[in-house]
Amino acid sequence: MNLSRRAFARSCTLTATGRALVGALPGLAQVQGEHFNTATNHPVPAIQDIETTEQKNARMQWFREARFGMFIHWGLYSIPAGRWDGKEVPGIGEWIMNRASIPVAQYQALAAQFNPTRFSAAGIVGLAKSAGMKYIVITSKHHDGFAMFDSQSNPFNIVQATPFKRDPLKELAAECRRQGLKLGFYYSQDQDWTAPGGAAYKTGDHQPPTFHWDPAQNGSFAAYLETKTIPQIRELLTNYGDFPAIVWFDTPTKDMTPELAGKIVTVLNQHPKLIWNNRLGGSYQGDTETPEQYIPARGYPGRDWESCMTMNDTWGYKVDDTNFKSTETLIRNLIDIASKGGNYLLNIGPEATGEVPQPEVTRLQEMGRWLAVNGEAIYATRPTLFGDEAGSFSSTEKDEDGKPKFIPSWKWRSTTTSNRIYIHLFEWPGATFHLDRLPRQVTGAYLLADSSRSPLKVTRTAEGVDVAVPATAPDPIASVLVLKTE
Repeated sequence: MNLSRRAFARSCTLTATGRALVGALPGLAQVQGEHFNTATNHPVPAIQDIETTEQKNARMQWFREARFGMFIHWGLYSIPAGRWDGKEVPGIGEWIMNRASIPVAQYQALAAQFNPTRFSAAGIVGLAKSAGMKYIVITSKHHDGFAMFDSQSNPFNIVQATPFKRDPLKELAAECRRQGLKLGFYYSQDQDWTAPGGAAYKTGDHQPPTFHWDPAQNGSFAAYLETKTIPQIRELLTNYGDFPAIVWFDTPTKDMTPELAGKIVTVLNQHPKLIWNNRLGGSYQGDTETPEQYIPARGYPGRDWESCMTMNDTWGYKVDDTNFKSTETLIRNLIDIASKGGNYLLNIGPEATGEVPQPEVTRLQEMGRWLAVNGEAIYATRPTLFGDEAGSFSSTEKDEDGKPKFIPSWKWRSTTTSNRIYIHLFEWPGATFHLDRLPRQVTGAYLLADSSRSPLKVTRTAEGVDVAVPATAPDPIASVLVLKTE
């Protein structure tokens, strides 16, 4: 995206109490912010409007237990990889058509070059599984309008328009079933830069009201929905068996009125187990909040949510972007998010060949090794019983919205289950870990990395609880202290 956070805030209702920003934000693939204007009086009631609490809990259970998923941004934009006419195009890789004002015919011609013969569904699903991820969400159609699946509704797709002639979503669905992961589809329902009538966000000197840069983009938005979006959503929801488990919408514009969005909801309602996010538009709130490239200070109490984030600075592959976050940052992001009751949707951007860049592979494998030891403290856990350990709001500093700035602390985080409190220690406390207050009775303690579960000495004092720990941390990134409780 090419909006400043302040500009986006003018068009959305933001509900987060603060933001813990992670990394540079040169441009985003999805809408910045996390909460759109919503209503409950919809022209077509969504499943969220009519289901009981018990039904909602059953539908969302697997998502709430998963905590960690893989986002995949892959499409024609991986061919130019951030460069056009021999020059780097500023911004994120998958927005190159918009940022460089590439005419429709020139962009569509890229399809003849797209032959990702090194794509391996087994390899990508295996990578996600080895990383400890529980689900995958892949771009079935991004804003460039190119479908990464076999669509009978529109010929601009990977089967009909490329020499590859294969449906990656079909192959991923088969592998996810075989390897035990859930599969979801990202679908850009509103922006479409190659279909007549598709919407476009403002970039550079693109002019209102459409912000198009090529007459070939002009047309009726309502007709675009009827002839491309809705038919393709039907295909995605019916051609892949029990998948998708999630539909991930993106970047709604003012064109997506409640009435038009209701036509999409009519299709979604035919799949009562489906989870979909808050980016459809038309005042529908969906199931999940979607903070992008940041972790909200306090999460979203009472709402399911998922932070989507990149490993470097782009979503789609960009050859010039080598600004990868460290494995330490990625693991601590995961812990921070889980401690606030959210999921971490971490992106990879495959190359035009279908291969995953090695820096991304390496980091995911390292995260998987940490989770192989400590996953019990992440999966199916609930948020912290404490809260102040994440940081506090400044009494003097203001954020860009003029509200008190959240100052994160990176000493420890906590997740919980019914009979365990997990303390994720980023800074080793020395000989003793101290808690001033404890909402449960502690009956024992041990380190999760200790396979023998050797008990640690627990001392209760008037000031709280002290747990004796070894002199050195078992893990240099995050060590988990387990408190048994009743």
